[in-house]
Amino acid sequence: MTDFRNIAYLKFGNIRQRKAYDTLLSLGIMQVLKAYTPILTGTIPIDIDVPQSDLDIICECEDHAKFSNMIIGSFQKEKNFAISTRTYSKTKRTICRFRSNGFDIEIFGQDIPTEQQDAYRHMIVEYKILKEKGVQFRSKIKELKFNGVKTEQAFAQLLGLKGDPYKELLNLRY
Repeated sequence: MTDFRNIAYLKFGNIRQRKAYDTLLSLGIMQVLKAYTPILTGTIPIDIDVPQSDLDIICECEDHAKFSNMIIGSFQKEKNFAISTRTYSKTKRTICRFRSNGFDIEIFGQDIPTEQQDAYRHMIVEYKILKEKGVQFRSKIKELKFNGVKTEQAFAQLLGLKGDPYKELLNLRY
């Protein structure tokens, strides 16, 4: 299985993955975030992205003020920079968004180890399903996404899952 904790795999991927790698490297973003155990998640790492897909980087952070200040100091000059900290479902989270080299980039921090965060867990389940189901299944997922269907809903639709697709995907045994 691909080690998604290290973005080096992107160097050997498709054109968009290589461009994502170059963008992340030129920003030094993974190095800047190193203390927060960053992981690139979402659709680009698993090759089911569409042109508007962003680069989602999840982090584990306990001190949101310190995390925010570090991000502001490092990326505030980037296009469309915005950062906020809010509490959702009793969990404090900081979200930073900006644009660089043709990518929307989102940095997401919460006080949960990155490999236990839903974004990572979803990506791993989706990756394993894609490996098992093959090229045609991947094409159908991409087609649904091109037609505006969100990733988790696309998987749920093709797998015949009922209920909340975000929860149901996490319940699968992969």
